Amino acid sequence: MSTFTGRSLFHAHPKSLPVCTLVIAVLLIQKAGAARFLPDGSPLQFHFYDKSCPNVEKIVRQVVSSAVASEARMAGSLLRLHFHDCFVQGCDGSLLLNSIAGLIEGEQEALPNANSVRGFEVVDAIKAALEQECPGIVSCADILALAARDSVAVSGGPSYPVQLGRRESSWIQFQRNRSGSCLCERWSLRP
Repeated sequence: MSTFTGRSLFHAHPKSLPVCTLVIAVLLIQKAGAARFLPDGSPLQFHFYDKSCPNVEKIVRQVVSSAVASEARMAGSLLRLHFHDCFVQGCDGSLLLNSIAGLIEGEQEALPNANSVRGFEVVDAIKAALEQECPGIVSCADILALAARDSVAVSGGPSYPVQLGRRESSWIQFQRNRSGSCLCERWSLRP
């Protein structure tokens, strides 16, 4: 029989507190941002790709595992990518939209994200692998959600089920990007 010694998980592993906090924040924002329904009213589903791309989760996990094995910091970077994507306008993959020189600044280069997010090459590798298996099926928004989940799991954190079926954005939040404003400016940590 085991007894509680009074040591919590965070006392045993103090470096796990920021990761756990970020995981919780991403899950809450994902839940609120995606609201379990897509803009067209269709619900997110746990088995969304079972028939159209049955190996999607296996492929994402393999690419993420390889990337994290090559560079352990990539796990946090992939989680952060998903957080930054979900934070502004919901989990729509808009963070992955490229800039058009002289016309539109993409979210990647926007003030809140500049020099802050990385791991795009891993997302590109996942997308390329999925395009080989099932072209044109899996959304980049879902890739970000799965990559975030798997990056936590391969780092020794918990694994959790992810509802899928997100559709990516085809437009950029350029007004917020240029001003550097974000939802957090309305929040205060002061009582």
